[in-house]
Amino acid sequence: MADVAKLTLDKKIYDKVHDWEKSSDPLAPLSIQQRNFILDLSDELHHSSFSTYKVPLLKETVSLPDQAISKETSVLQQIQTSFQLLQWYADLEKKWAENDDDVYNNYLQQLSQDREQCSNLLSQVESALGHLNHLSKEYKQVSMKTNSLHLVSEQLLADQTKLVEINEGVLERLKQFKSLDLLAQRLDSPTLSVTSPVFCHLLDQIDQFIAYMQTHHTYKECSIYLARYQHCLTRAISLLRAFVQNVLTNATQQTQACPASDASHYAKFQASAQKVKPVLNLVEQRRNVFPEYESLLAEFHQCYLDQRQQLIGPSVEQNIAELAADRNNDYCSFTRSACAFLIHVSHDELRLFHQFFTQSSPLFTKYLESICMSLYDKLRPMVIHMKHLETLAELCSILHVEMLQEHVHNSPAALEAFGSVAEQLLQDVQERLVFRTHLYLKTDIAQYKPSPGDLAYPEKLEMMEKIAQSLHEQEVAALARSESRSSLVSIGSSTSQEVARINMQQRALSTSSPGDLHGMWYPPVRRTLVCLSRLYRCVERPIFQGLSQEALAMCIQSINEAAQAISAAKSPFGVQNGELFQIKHLLILREQIAPFQVDFTVKEMSLDFSKMKTAAFDLLQKRSRLFSSDALLQFLLEGSPLVREHCLDSRKDVDRNLKNSCEAFIAHATQSIVGPLTSFLEKAAEYNGNDMRSQKWGEVATVEALIKAVSRNIKTELPSIQRLMQLYLANRDTEFIIYRPIKNNIIGTLSRLQQILNGNGYTEEDRIRIACPTPEQVTVLLSSTSLLANQKSNINSSSDKSNQSQLQPQLEEQPDESHLIEKTLPSQVQVMPQSQECG
Repeated sequence: MADVAKLTLDKKIYDKVHDWEKSSDPLAPLSIQQRNFILDLSDELHHSSFSTYKVPLLKETVSLPDQAISKETSVLQQIQTSFQLLQWYADLEKKWAENDDDVYNNYLQQLSQDREQCSNLLSQVESALGHLNHLSKEYKQVSMKTNSLHLVSEQLLADQTKLVEINEGVLERLKQFKSLDLLAQRLDSPTLSVTSPVFCHLLDQIDQFIAYMQTHHTYKECSIYLARYQHCLTRAISLLRAFVQNVLTNATQQTQACPASDASHYAKFQASAQKVKPVLNLVEQRRNVFPEYESLLAEFHQCYLDQRQQLIGPSVEQNIAELAADRNNDYCSFTRSACAFLIHVSHDELRLFHQFFTQSSPLFTKYLESICMSLYDKLRPMVIHMKHLETLAELCSILHVEMLQEHVHNSPAALEAFGSVAEQLLQDVQERLVFRTHLYLKTDIAQYKPSPGDLAYPEKLEMMEKIAQSLHEQEVAALARSESRSSLVSIGSSTSQEVARINMQQRALSTSSPGDLHGMWYPPVRRTLVCLSRLYRCVERPIFQGLSQEALAMCIQSINEAAQAISAAKSPFGVQNGELFQIKHLLILREQIAPFQVDFTVKEMSLDFSKMKTAAFDLLQKRSRLFSSDALLQFLLEGSPLVREHCLDSRKDVDRNLKNSCEAFIAHATQSIVGPLTSFLEKAAEYNGNDMRSQKWGEVATVEALIKAVSRNIKTELPSIQRLMQLYLANRDTEFIIYRPIKNNIIGTLSRLQQILNGNGYTEEDRIRIACPTPEQVTVLLSSTSLLANQKSNINSSSDKSNQSQLQPQLEEQPDESHLIEKTLPSQVQVMPQSQECG
């Protein structure tokens, strides 16, 4: 019953509380903020870890244990006012705070316990440290006593060791002095052999004792013992010298019976190497120890080389003399044979030398030079009297290419001496070659006097053209006959027919235009090119550049003189012949110097005295101060000559002369055709009036006659000029390049005339009567004339096509200063053959 009453009371209380916030007519209405606060408080009480003080939520019924319910019921029954509720809430907060501090209180209690334990441990550590300090003091006392005893023992041992070392050092020093008598006795022993190991050991001891005495020169009586030991070394060296000289002398005596060129000669001399080789090695190993050994080794080298010179020197000179006698006047063959012989001797001597010695010596090189000088002594007098450039050039090639580059370069150790002699010979030959070249250029080029046949142009070209044409016709006829005969043979011989046809064609092509044959070149041109081709690979490049500059300058001057002589000849086209002759040979020069891979530029120095002349005039004007120091000093400072540098380029000289020749030929060719109009155009340019036809020189009939003369010249003179160009130039491209300015000049002259006729008082009837052709008509007229000339030239010279097929362009493009010649003229000649003799 009590429980039922209690539940009833609780229900009433709950109902009253519920009435506080019911939705309609609440007893204690709450705001939204207050409601949220109560809900948050309920959630906090519901989720709190202190379940003992849980407060039932407003919106749900919580079933609690009996004790809790009774306790909460008693507490809630006591709450009648809001103050009691707040006080009850404050008590709950206090309990909650105390519950939060339980963790820290427990940790504080644990720390207090740990502190007590640390205090106990610290007291124990302090007690242990006290015991350790006591033990340390006792250990130090014992250690000090032990160390003092140990130091005393070590000092005693050190003193004992030092005394032992001093004793040994004294004995060792005394040994260096006491060994002298024993060494002297051994060296004076008659049974001592220099090839035995005992002698080698004696040398080692002597070297050691001498080095010791030299190092410890402050010792008492050290200088005396050093002199005695050096005397022992001298005695040992004399034994070595006597032994080696005896062996080499015996080897020489045994080998004298064999000729130097025989293999047995080297075999017999080499047999003695086995006896003397250990001694020589012994000295070579000690050559850097004392100067005596170095001198002894040099004596051995000299003794060996003297014996070899005694054996082989006369034999080499005799062989060189025999080779010179067998090849009389054949200097190139003699040079090759003699050089081959000396190369063989040098290799044999080097192999024999290394059979005795392991290291090379400058004395051996001098010995080989003395052997090879026999060739120099024999060949140099021949070179001095040589006059032919071809022989000198071939000797240069033999010495430079075959000997120095091929043999000496591949075997520098064996042929060093031979290379030195060959280099001296090469320099002498080059010097002679340059001297003869200067004379040759002066006598055969600069001072060349042409014969009438050399200047017979164009008759010579026409004659050679007819000969070439007849040869070509014979070749074609022979080819036709062989083809007709081949039709009668079997089909199986078609291969032989084809071979025969190719051979015929090659022979036909070989008959080129006469203007391109080397024999038709002007002799100074041919000689210049032959000379340059010989010198190209025979002399140094700077020397070749200077000679080429001189040679080309002389050749150009000779061509110019020949061209003037041809121009002065009485012929219809004398001037044109001379100019075409000059153009032809300048083209040949330009063509042939192109393959030379050198710079044809030469620098020359000259003095300019122009400032001295000006300074002298200034000094004379100041006569009042003529002899004053200031005036003389000013004259010396201002009048000093200047050193100027000039660059001479042979290629540019050839191009410049070629340009001038082409321009002169074009001008003369143009003048020969439109010459009658020249004076008229000059007068017309100077005339200032409006009625030119009223002048006597400007009458219609006069101008008409001029036009007819020009037309007649175009039809008669122009084909002849083109024919001359074909004869001399023999190249259609070159002809076109030179002919085009002539054509343009003719067209331009007639165009100027037509412009003059369009005004200056000339009427339409006058222009019709004069019949001045238009540029188009002039072009057609020139083309028709050129076509007829070409047809005639093809009939007269049918070998022109074959000539074009065999030309080989070798001219490199050079900068051309002429606006008339386009870049480079086509190649028109073949390379100069290298087999012609020039002397």
